[in-house]
Amino acid sequence: MIKKRALISLTDKTGIVDFAKILVGNGYEIISTGGTAQVLKDGEIAVINISDVTGFPECLDGRVKTLHPNIHAGILAMRENFEHMTQLAELKVETIDMIIVNLYPFKETILKQPPVSREEAIEKIDIGGPTMLRAAAKNWQDVVVIVDPNDYAVIAEQLKDGGTVSAELKLKLACKVFEYTAAYDTLIAEYLRKVTNADKFPENLSFTYKKVQEMRYGENPHQRGVFYKEIGILDGTVAAAEQLHGKELSYLNVNDANGALELLKEFSPDKPAAVAVKHATPCGVGIGASIHEAYMNAYNADPLSIFGGIVALNQEIDEATATEMSRIILDIVIAPSYTQAAFDILAQKKNIRLLRLENISKPNTRDMYDIKKVPGGLLVQEYNAEFIDESLLKVVTKKQPSEQEMHELLFALKVVKHTKSNGIALAKDNMTVGIGPGQTNRVTALEIALNYAGGRAAGAVMASDAFFPFSDCVELSHKAGITAIIQPGGSIRDQESIDACDKYGIAMVFTGMRHFKH
Repeated sequence: MIKKRALISLTDKTGIVDFAKILVGNGYEIISTGGTAQVLKDGEIAVINISDVTGFPECLDGRVKTLHPNIHAGILAMRENFEHMTQLAELKVETIDMIIVNLYPFKETILKQPPVSREEAIEKIDIGGPTMLRAAAKNWQDVVVIVDPNDYAVIAEQLKDGGTVSAELKLKLACKVFEYTAAYDTLIAEYLRKVTNADKFPENLSFTYKKVQEMRYGENPHQRGVFYKEIGILDGTVAAAEQLHGKELSYLNVNDANGALELLKEFSPDKPAAVAVKHATPCGVGIGASIHEAYMNAYNADPLSIFGGIVALNQEIDEATATEMSRIILDIVIAPSYTQAAFDILAQKKNIRLLRLENISKPNTRDMYDIKKVPGGLLVQEYNAEFIDESLLKVVTKKQPSEQEMHELLFALKVVKHTKSNGIALAKDNMTVGIGPGQTNRVTALEIALNYAGGRAAGAVMASDAFFPFSDCVELSHKAGITAIIQPGGSIRDQESIDACDKYGIAMVFTGMRHFKH
């Protein structure tokens, strides 16, 4: 049997003793380092210490163990290259045929609470491990490289009865290495960018995400879909939600749930709020003295559209609220908690998905990335975390909004901020009465919102995500009975809209801040 050698150096030692025994049974000698060597010895596996291969002691507190020509020449030598193999013989270097390595726990270190020092984090940056992995992956035709313990089983299967690892599998394992090291380096770059206050939009920007689950499909059945979670920023996001009941989440479920959460976070957790979303668009939003009242306001805002939608609430769901919810079909309910009675009521529905998100009201912050992929590129911006500084609001009409109107205007503004542009939101009595999303002109958006509102538009207020280029929206608002309007202002024709409001006795407030959402 031809002698083969495997070098094993692991942080995650899951299953390695059993796998090493399989390797030994297939004629492999085992080279190892430090703690991994001790684990293997404790498992009664013969181990060659790395220093016996390099002829040099591990040094610098373990910073230098495998960085040596006896290791890397043994990995990188191409077996079919006569000159390579001749040089190995002259240098008395033996080949290494398998590398089993995973890296210092940098991610786990930087996620510790309380946060570790910068010095401690930097000590968890692995140098020798990535070097060996990349070398082995480069020479994949001759070296089997393993970073994931989940791959032990398939390799063991191929080694049965004196078999060898196929070229196809070796290439797949090499690809996994570069994915692994790329993610590792990206985390290091992200960390150092934050602790040094470097530009968050550098010349070369990389992201790393961890797969959460495969979806049944994407937006449509002919598209494959997968959900990945960000590393480190999870609290209060849909990625941190715990599913308590129901079918597996779909691609659209996750997207729509995120839309509901983004809007819900605009409301203080001590003020009950409920948000209903359909196809990533708010269809009903309500606040109230109790979570039951908030939900009923969201439901009554648009009883037709909420059917089959997603509802997010910022306080515990009680029995009364659950009873009302159970009267219709809902895809998802998200809340910080459920009373046992509420959960029992909702869980009677087989297909409803019940999610618990404890820090549901934790706000998203400006330092988060807001990312949109386009073919051939990536659009990246800061997250739109800002709301309106009420001290900067400017009443531009003769009529001043009443205290109640101002309350409703700010409520409607929170909704329209999370409505696709061009967007209009109408509100009255702590609930939306009409939402007009995603139109190519603002008049059509208003007409849609007024159509939803019907007679409820009389006495309602209106919020617009961007300025009015003409006075036509004011004219429509007057005919419908709208009493107050809030919008950014900034059009060269602002005065036309102001004059029209003064003509009809409508209050108008400028915010000075646009909230486009595309």
